[in-house]
Amino acid sequence: MHVTHGTNVGLVRGNNEDSYVCAEPHIFAVADGMGGHAAGEVASKLLIGEIRKNLETLSSVTCDEKMLQQCITTANSIILSKSAENRTLAGMGTTASIICLQTDKVIWAHIGDSRIYCCHAGQLRQITTDHSLVDAWVKNGTITAEEALHHPQKNILTRAVGVENDIKVDTGTFPVETGDKLLLATDGLTNMVENAEIKQIMFDESIHDKAEFLIQEALQHGGIDNITAIVVEL
Repeated sequence: MHVTHGTNVGLVRGNNEDSYVCAEPHIFAVADGMGGHAAGEVASKLLIGEIRKNLETLSSVTCDEKMLQQCITTANSIILSKSAENRTLAGMGTTASIICLQTDKVIWAHIGDSRIYCCHAGQLRQITTDHSLVDAWVKNGTITAEEALHHPQKNILTRAVGVENDIKVDTGTFPVETGDKLLLATDGLTNMVENAEIKQIMFDESIHDKAEFLIQEALQHGGIDNITAIVVEL
């Protein structure tokens, strides 16, 4: 296994509201916080902190979708509690995308518009669905996928951690084998670098640090948001 990872504040934002964890060889997660001032940074760190607290349990062979889902819902309660305690943190929230890598499969949980990708047999597949307003519009035919790429309301989420008491967390599993590559990324990367370019980079064997290369590409394309990437090559 070869793992590369990194985060960058970008070229516009004053602080980095992204957080992530790489607990090789099993647990990897990214979170993109939202909220005024430093609230988003607090929310994403609380989520990642909850994952870190549960790493021993999550990394066991008994890890399942329910455990990952519970980790996110527990973080949801913690974030809501902190928001209630401190008015300056009111309205904070975060995305959450987690994978648990086992011998021949990946278990995942997700909410928000960060993404999990799998590269297999020459194809790049987006595993997660963006919980965003424009994604819902694409699905119901209001706008096209091409229009969604640069829509001014692209960053409005329909689901996030820390916003409501009851949240719906997507979960699932997919098979993996030697040679496959996994990518977890916040929208600071995926809004700046199109899937075709991501695919090209992920399959380029000459690039040793793919995570940093992807981040640099996002910066070259404008870097208007915080950027985080984790690449796991099996």
